[in-house]
Amino acid sequence: MTEEYVLRCVLMLCCALLSANASNWLHLAKLSSVGSIRDEETCERLRGLIQRQVQICKRSVEVMDAVRRGAQLAIDECQFQFRNRRWNCSTLETMPVFGKVVTQGTREAAFVYAISAASVAFAVTRACSSGELEKCGCDHNVHGVSPEGFQWSGCSDNIAYGVAFSQSFVDVRERSKGQSSSRALMNLHNNEAGRKAILSHMRVECKCHGVSGSCEVKTCWKAMPPFRKVGNVIKEKFDGATEVEQRKVGTTKVLVPRNSQFKPHTDEDLVYLDPSPDFCDYDPRTPGMLGTVGRQCNRTSKAIDGCELMCCGRGFQTQEVEVVDRCSCKFHWCCYVKCKQCRKMVEMHTCR
Repeated sequence: MTEEYVLRCVLMLCCALLSANASNWLHLAKLSSVGSIRDEETCERLRGLIQRQVQICKRSVEVMDAVRRGAQLAIDECQFQFRNRRWNCSTLETMPVFGKVVTQGTREAAFVYAISAASVAFAVTRACSSGELEKCGCDHNVHGVSPEGFQWSGCSDNIAYGVAFSQSFVDVRERSKGQSSSRALMNLHNNEAGRKAILSHMRVECKCHGVSGSCEVKTCWKAMPPFRKVGNVIKEKFDGATEVEQRKVGTTKVLVPRNSQFKPHTDEDLVYLDPSPDFCDYDPRTPGMLGTVGRQCNRTSKAIDGCELMCCGRGFQTQEVEVVDRCSCKFHWCCYVKCKQCRKMVEMHTCR
């Protein structure tokens, strides 16, 4: 075994680790509040950023609070979309925030990378449109009269700026020199698929002007979809994700379906390299692998949230618990809704 061979192996391992931990910036969500990132000195102290991300932070300090919000948005959406699955995006105080689950090339990691890239693009674009940032504002490329005959007006979301910032900040580890490992290619593909989930679902919103609400004149602008819609799209892509492997085509390394009978994935699809674990049992050696003991399940469901699948065949226990709901709600003029609080006993099922 030559010294050159050992050095090459070490370099490949380092590249793989860098790519696997490229989501460490999500730790920004742990910052306490708005205004936490105030100046260039703060950038040096932020946990989870590599040096090139620190440099971006210093050049764009005013944008970083939007990035922090994007990190929190990604975590919240992940937890909503996976709330009924064995792995439910539970976070840790350490890095990566989702534990070692995202260091493996699974479809869960694919979802995390896609939703994270999308969340930064979304949050930065929203900050542009709200006038929060001096570097960007509304999309002034959208103007004049549309082919449909309405007037472009209002504040169109500057999604081009948000996407560009997401690409420069989120993708920076993988785009570092020498990052051509299969995991780096997987991360880059899924990052872009996440951003395309916004781009492909941009919508036109309009307002009518005229006498008595008539639509003699209609002004319209381009707007991003709600982020819940983005999360739903990416979750659908997760359900249909393609298992891939790296191959060399000419001088270029690309990802292709592992099963040659499957049709090639598109730029909007999610891809993954490794099969997922079953997530049934707590594994102290794998931070983030919490198992399903104590998780609530649906006794009547045959889906993944059902007690049979959620509890991995271990069975479940049932207990009656008291819940408090709003009830007998009435609208009062003007303008509020007043409700009573009703207590009732319900059955709750939890995995053994």
